[in-house]
Amino acid sequence: MASTLILQRAENEIKLATIIFTISERPALQTTAFDIEQPETYYSAVIAHCYYSIFYAAKAYLHTKGVRVTAPEEHKRAFEAFRKFVESGELDVELLQIYREALVRAESLLGIFQIERKKRGEYTYRTFPQANKEPANESIEHAKTFYRNLKAVCEKPSSVS
Repeated sequence: MASTLILQRAENEIKLATIIFTISERPALQTTAFDIEQPETYYSAVIAHCYYSIFYAAKAYLHTKGVRVTAPEEHKRAFEAFRKFVESGELDVELLQIYREALVRAESLLGIFQIERKKRGEYTYRTFPQANKEPANESIEHAKTFYRNLKAVCEKPSSVS
């Protein structure tokens, strides 16, 4: 049951990323629906939500395997645990590449960095100038691929929820 809820969160992140991408593509929508005088693009937010979709899909998969990741360093621990399943051959290496790329893209384009790692393991976020359309669109496609594959694996009858 918990893995199903985590997968739903992953799917919601993809939906939100797609909505934000669409809003970025339609300045008139920003003006009329949201009363934004100077429409902008929000591609960095698209990338962030795609990363979270991938993170939550990985977390759901880990949950089906009895692996629980929590703070501090939840994101790092989830990635490392996920990587072990890829290295064992249980998951396709392409999924790890997508996860790694999403993590790197989120860190570099959004300025995600860890502070006081040893003391608290908390993350803080800074927004740099907007990322461009192409990486945001690619992030959506990667998140969809990652989500579809992990959802299928998580929903296998042998999975524990």
